[in-house]
Amino acid sequence: MIIECPHCESKVDGIEKGEVDDNDPDYPFPCKRVLVQCPVCKSALLGITELIQVGHEEWEWDNLLRLWPPQEANINREIPEIASISLVEARLCFKAKAYSACAVMCGRTIEGLCIHHKTKSKTLAGGLKELKESNIIDSRLFEWGEALRKHRNIGAHASSEKISKEDARDLLDFTSAMCEYVFVLNAKFNRFIERSAST
Repeated sequence: MIIECPHCESKVDGIEKGEVDDNDPDYPFPCKRVLVQCPVCKSALLGITELIQVGHEEWEWDNLLRLWPPQEANINREIPEIASISLVEARLCFKAKAYSACAVMCGRTIEGLCIHHKTKSKTLAGGLKELKESNIIDSRLFEWGEALRKHRNIGAHASSEKISKEDARDLLDFTSAMCEYVFVLNAKFNRFIERSAST
């Protein structure tokens, strides 16, 4: 059964080790959870699959959707396109082991955050400063943004410095957290305040 292995970062035909029927009365199709072993790195993976029709009177189990280790979260719809497109590309770059490109796309995501909030500065450094001064980000997020900006410059310009896998992973996490805070959690909090005021 085909499943994505996060350890060796490839799609593999997992070696089945066990399965349990998933009898959910509210779900219209037969499902099962399957424990498989990656044939490449020997890691254990847990996935779910459903029975799909592939022809007249012909059914087969679909590819596994990984449950554990959990799949990477999707981009929240509340993050505007000006930032979300670059965030998606940053994730793709990381997955492709293009760590300098990942750093550049993380910086581009934060530039999108600045553009969305109509900062006047033409530089990322100036835009981050404006976001802090207008309380869109706090001092900790400003520090994260500065780290992103510096590493974006390393990735964007020819030099002997390299972006490591660990640094790219951290930059991606910082970028995702900044977008979640600014676009998602702020909107949730504002809705919470509006509900509280109306009761």
